[in-house]
Amino acid sequence: MDIIIDFTPVQDFFNLPLDLMLKLFLINFGWLIFAIMFLLAAKILWLKYVKGKWGSDIKFILLAIDIPRGNIQSPRAVENMFSYLAGAHATQNFFEEWFLGEYQLSFSLEIVSSEGYTQFLIRTPAKFRDLVESAVYSQYPDAEIVEVDDYCDGFPNKFPDEEYDVWGTEFIQSSHYMFPIKTYKEFEHQLGPDETLFKDPMSELMELCSSLRKGEHLWYQIILVPTGFDWMDDGDDEINKILGQEPKTSLLNKLIDFIVNTISDLSEMIFSIWGDVEEKKDEFRKKSMMELTPKEKKRIEAIQEKSSKLAFLCKIRVVYMAKKEVMNKAKVANGFVGYIKQFAALDLNNLKPDLKRTATKVSYFNKGPRLIARKNNITTYYMDRNDWAGRTPFLLNVEELATLWHFPVEATSNAPLVQKTPAKRYKPPANLITDESSSGIDNLRDELLSGDYSKKEKTESETKEPVESGKGMPPANLPFG
Repeated sequence: MDIIIDFTPVQDFFNLPLDLMLKLFLINFGWLIFAIMFLLAAKILWLKYVKGKWGSDIKFILLAIDIPRGNIQSPRAVENMFSYLAGAHATQNFFEEWFLGEYQLSFSLEIVSSEGYTQFLIRTPAKFRDLVESAVYSQYPDAEIVEVDDYCDGFPNKFPDEEYDVWGTEFIQSSHYMFPIKTYKEFEHQLGPDETLFKDPMSELMELCSSLRKGEHLWYQIILVPTGFDWMDDGDDEINKILGQEPKTSLLNKLIDFIVNTISDLSEMIFSIWGDVEEKKDEFRKKSMMELTPKEKKRIEAIQEKSSKLAFLCKIRVVYMAKKEVMNKAKVANGFVGYIKQFAALDLNNLKPDLKRTATKVSYFNKGPRLIARKNNITTYYMDRNDWAGRTPFLLNVEELATLWHFPVEATSNAPLVQKTPAKRYKPPANLITDESSSGIDNLRDELLSGDYSKKEKTESETKEPVESGKGMPPANLPFG
């Protein structure tokens, strides 16, 4: 018995005018498109609901970290801290993710300069406080860690505001995240006196922070989301591209290719108008190491080096909040971008302001409302420590993170207004005291000026206020100057 396939209805369909063809297609298959769209929307709304419900019960705390005078630890110590924080990574099964709403909790590394006085902070889920303290004390045994109120309290997140204006942006990578930025190792030297062996890139940021006047506030934030090891496969894919090796095809791409090829073959069976079509396939020939250029060799080695260390999904944000009469965007914006550009490896990767979506700068049409929306968004995202809003997180390993956020090395940093402990201690404090009588930036600023988080009496020299304007003289209790 012969099987005959009649393609006449299909041929008649393709012979119809375009408007009738589209109409029949929507009548017969349009419901499928809307069904898929509905399911995708339902998925997003459901996950947002259950995750929001679960996340509302999570308590976060803000820890101020002061290191002792005479810090000679290089960023390698902070790199070890971040490796320890990777222990917060957890995986969720289907029930935990879809019905309980559980998700990976994040940390926030922050540097805040309030009117020229600078503090290093880490925002963490309360249940990971011991993890953070252990990470810090393991590298800085004489450090002081205390819980403080959120310095963002009392500042506006809706603009225009009568008193304050804001500049801010997220930073994104210019190349694939498997290519590393310049790290602290490239700021180290083998020759010369001790104070020149490491040229601390943090010095520029500390100088910028200490130059802020009364009414100016600079906030720098790196969101850390612990992740697993699946990202290492992306490194292999990038290496294969450099070597000219055929890339791996995912199951989804294979399915799409099968559908497209089937439709193409079917159309060729129905119509002969295409004539003989020469099938072209991409030819891949793997390069040998001798055929690679020096740049290609360097890129492969850099990817392998980055893949050898733990990594986090990251977001980088900066917000400059200042009273309108003293705001100096040119100084702070250009200065901070200059600090970030120190880490540019032009043949590998670098960080740049996200001018397209999050930076408080717009061009072309409808500029006023768009600028206001961006100011509101970047400020709100920063204050909420939001790890999903804005641009897609990218990957940085612990060495890159330690380069971007570390305590300044005293021998190479001229940062007179960085809060540090006045003297070394034999062991970390057993009880950390929190002052609940004040809040927001006033509480943090008082703590920075006092140099002591306990309730001890302070002498006059310990409680000097900063000058009203200009760079001024640092308080007597701060370690430099």
